[in-house]
Amino acid sequence: MSPGHKHVASECPAVREVLNRVGDKWSVQVVALLGEGKKRFSELRREIEGISQRMLTLTLKGLERDGLVTRTVYPTIPVRVEYDLTRLGRSLLVPISQLGEWAANNRESIQAARERYDAQSKRNQPGVR
Repeated sequence: MSPGHKHVASECPAVREVLNRVGDKWSVQVVALLGEGKKRFSELRREIEGISQRMLTLTLKGLERDGLVTRTVYPTIPVRVEYDLTRLGRSLLVPISQLGEWAANNRESIQAARERYDAQSKRNQPGVR
């Protein structure tokens, strides 16, 4: 939040709800991949390491419900379904890209801080010298 941002308690649950959606690790990956263009479910599943079919289904439904993703069904045999970002979903690409860039730029500093913290924690444990 900016220094001039006024905290409004009544907005907190709504903001928290949105941040829970867009801050979820699977949602971020889905939005980033759909930023490249329309994709089918199987493409997304292949490209997102570690996601289960159920979790991808739930993530896509949540993103669709929030107006970030559209689901288009084509009446072919077999049925073809594509997912794409909405205008609102595309607007999320900028902050996601910035966060990814920040993470890449600070990865080494964060790792060094973790190592310092872990070393200090071990020294502070009773019975450890």
